[in-house]
Amino acid sequence: MSAPLITISTKSHISFCLHLADNSLIMGHRLSEWTGHGPMLEQDIALTNIALDLIGQARNFYQYAATISNSFARSFLTEGDNFPASEDSLAYLRSADEFKNILLAELPNGDWAKTILKLFFFSTYQYFLYERLAHSSDKQIAAIAQKSLKEVTYHLRWSSEWVIRLGDGTEESHVRLQKAMNELWRYTSEMFVASDYEIECTETNIGVDVTSLKPYWDIKMKEVLDEAAISLPMEKDLRTGGKNGNHTEHLTRILAEMQYLQRTYPGCEW
Repeated sequence: MSAPLITISTKSHISFCLHLADNSLIMGHRLSEWTGHGPMLEQDIALTNIALDLIGQARNFYQYAATISNSFARSFLTEGDNFPASEDSLAYLRSADEFKNILLAELPNGDWAKTILKLFFFSTYQYFLYERLAHSSDKQIAAIAQKSLKEVTYHLRWSSEWVIRLGDGTEESHVRLQKAMNELWRYTSEMFVASDYEIECTETNIGVDVTSLKPYWDIKMKEVLDEAAISLPMEKDLRTGGKNGNHTEHLTRILAEMQYLQRTYPGCEW
């Protein structure tokens, strides 16, 4: 009997899980670059713990994506040496154009203001996303979302407090935060532009209509940014494509560093 071929719906299911995993992994990896370099010990530890939370979320979604993929004899993700799929192969043995994270996650940290604002954008999005995914028809995704929501609630509170602190702080901190806003805003719209696999997963109640999250995200943005006295740029040059594998050069550099050991010594373990 021939092996069952992966169906379109299953392909979208796996792609959706990878999207969620890639978002958390790449954002977590970026934040981990601050470890030992934070402006003060307490905040250094806080940001490191947030990075660990995100990498833990990524592991859960990668493990589930691998489980779905391995239930089929042939997978659109894993061929030859990469089969069967595992959380490690999905994180370390895919090329940049196979990653599905949003562009915002892969951007360099920049200064403290840029990192904080990027995390605030991302955490607000994750909060409303996981709040909906907690009711997904896929019980495993729902369980991961429910657990992650507790972590993201803290990420959102911590980052929003810092946005207000910087915006309403010194003249320099305000200028730096406004500069970060002007640089990052163009990347935020991608969160609410649905990919084909997100649309299909929404139709089966596995995923979420990300366009419906935008009004809630906007309300939170206004609440915090008004208090921080930060103005929104009139940005028309919006950047998208990460969900479909079209990334900046920054992701290639991240993967070159992150994947080096596994690619140099295939199958190595601690």
